[in-house]
Amino acid sequence: MVDPGKELSAGEVEVVDLCRELIEFDTSNYGDHSGPGERKAAEYVATRLDEVGVESRIYEKHPGRSNVVARITGEDSSRPPLLIHGHLDVVPAAPEDWTHHPFAGEVADGCVWGRGAVDMKNMNAMVLAMLRQRLREGRKPPRDIVLAFLADEEAGGTWGAQYLVDEHPELFADCDSAISEVGGFSFTVNENRRLYLVETAEKGIAWMKLTARGTAGHGSMTNRDNAVTELAAAVARLGQHEFPVQLTPTVRTFLEEICEEFGIPFDEKDVDATVARLGPIAKMIGATLRNTLNPTVLGGGYKANVIPGEATAQVDGRFLPGTEDEYFAKIDALLGPKVSRDFIHHLPAVETSFDGGLVNAMSESLLAEDPGAKAVPYCLSGGTDAKSFSRLGVRNYGFAPLKLPPELDFAGMFHGVDERVPVDGLQFGVRVLDRFVGMS
Repeated sequence: MVDPGKELSAGEVEVVDLCRELIEFDTSNYGDHSGPGERKAAEYVATRLDEVGVESRIYEKHPGRSNVVARITGEDSSRPPLLIHGHLDVVPAAPEDWTHHPFAGEVADGCVWGRGAVDMKNMNAMVLAMLRQRLREGRKPPRDIVLAFLADEEAGGTWGAQYLVDEHPELFADCDSAISEVGGFSFTVNENRRLYLVETAEKGIAWMKLTARGTAGHGSMTNRDNAVTELAAAVARLGQHEFPVQLTPTVRTFLEEICEEFGIPFDEKDVDATVARLGPIAKMIGATLRNTLNPTVLGGGYKANVIPGEATAQVDGRFLPGTEDEYFAKIDALLGPKVSRDFIHHLPAVETSFDGGLVNAMSESLLAEDPGAKAVPYCLSGGTDAKSFSRLGVRNYGFAPLKLPPELDFAGMFHGVDERVPVDGLQFGVRVLDRFVGMS
């Protein structure tokens, strides 16, 4: 734990301004290039790296959709490098809904507020602050570090991680492991115990377009081949279907650990009831118990008295590691023969084990700063750029360490209104990351 009377390090001081300044760059990603893009934020990052002697390069597949990649030489360059990556884009935000303007980077009530404060300019700032301090002090990491600050994660990474993995895989070819977002944050059990959730798995993504075709005609006529009717019935079947509980290794381990900490029996016959007793994180964990599929968009027809020849819908599908084939087989059975599906976006599920030197370094670095810490693995119901890097054989972990007050609904702020991160949480993260890098 940090001594309240101890002077803050340069990294702990700097991280707040780095986070604020990154938030001030509006990098909203609408998924169609209509946003401002990541270029200015990328140039900012490149400048901050250059100031401490780190040469970087900006890569773009599409104008303005910029990625910054750099390599920091460690003490032993014969070891596989550690990849540390983060995305520079954010989801859009409507200022009128926020207490503080989402792109002002204001500090209020002990927090840095703004779009990206949680997802994930906080991590970008902590990494920059930590590495800038280490390099200014002449402390090389034990092994090389590859840094990647990426575009387009919020729309699947087409212009970011996917592009770099597809067209510049040599940048990451010798990396064996990586850390990034949506993990390492604390969940309070009691005054003396906090679980730090380290992401070791992610559900796969299947955004799909459904199409039903029928016979077009006049709305006043009898029509037994109505595309809208066929589509509506198929969408209803999908929306009403509940997939069975399937406990992956990561989810099982997480539930065993958290039930032990809370003194709750782990009832495998009614896992939903067990999860419902977990309080604020029940919704997040509940989404990882089973595969899911939610209809999100409907379209068809152009006039009330015209039966269209085609109707379409879009659905958001998420599947657990190891279940992809059976997942799509079930979807096709529910759709029936008259409705086809095409992928809008399809990314794999990923999972790695919670063991090895990197995991030990996470646990030890957390314990050094928080004696009540315990690192536990968990599965993310959404997705990150880890999906792209996994194609290169990289083991991915979500580890953006933050010690959070128990009353803060951190998970609920991802893509939500009034995103904010505690200042002392950022400073804690700098200290933990510095220890972690030194141990890795």
